Amino acid sequence: MALALEPWPLLRIGDNVHPVPSLQYHLRARGHRVAVDGVFGAATDAAVRAFQIESGLVVDGVAGPRTWAALVVTIRPGDQGDAVRSLQEEFNYTELSGSPVDAPVVDGVFGPRTETHVRKWQQLLHDRAEPDVVVDGVVGLKTWQMVICRLG
Repeated sequence: MALALEPWPLLRIGDNVHPVPSLQYHLRARGHRVAVDGVFGAATDAAVRAFQIESGLVVDGVAGPRTWAALVVTIRPGDQGDAVRSLQEEFNYTELSGSPVDAPVVDGVFGPRTETHVRKWQQLLHDRAEPDVVVDGVVGLKTWQMVICRLG
């Protein structure tokens, strides 16, 4: 039975739940100075609004489907930085690795361990929901959606 990807979350000022840290990491990857503290406070709100302006989106301060789709950064093996940290945090947050001991270290380096986990989850996404997803280790829009939102 095919599963569906969960929709992108709606995050707004005052939220302090998953996946606020991922939102903050992606804002940082896009050049916005914001602390990754898991709290959607005034600084995160300002960064979301600034990103929405830069991207020609409706400026409402809400990170919804259109903002997420424009915000997530495609990453691949060998990349480094905050978008990679977001991915690694997601694997650790819900133990997507299957084992906390096996989870990638949150170091911002897209190395072999991170790639292995990405490929496992792309295979799952390919098999259960999105047969057009290529198992290539590259984290694009669909892979990000699965990692952040999961399969329902």
